[in-house]
Amino acid sequence: MLIFYKFVFEYSRKLSKSKKYEHEIKVISGSGQEAHELLPHVHMVDSLVKRWINGTHQGKVSGKHLSYYLDEFAFRFNRKLSTYRGKLFYRLIQQSTVTSPKPLNELTKIT
Repeated sequence: MLIFYKFVFEYSRKLSKSKKYEHEIKVISGSGQEAHELLPHVHMVDSLVKRWINGTHQGKVSGKHLSYYLDEFAFRFNRKLSTYRGKLFYRLIQQSTVTSPKPLNELTKIT
């Protein structure tokens, strides 16, 4: 299960409706630590996600499909950091050939 650290991230409320995420709230002001020590790189990733959602999707992201948007962001973010970009595409194609197709209503069904 993915632990989603709830910070100043306006879309996290939409994730709370999903059963796929475990929310762990960290109160920075009461911890005695600086934000960058407690949650390293969160500010950067949060800023990148907001900019990507506002730039690519004009801020119109539905809660129903939010996890899929975040999966796409994670793919793009990981692709940025990879030194072997061609291999990522190869792995994507490889995965698509071994995974059975699913209809849209099954993909969007909240369990």
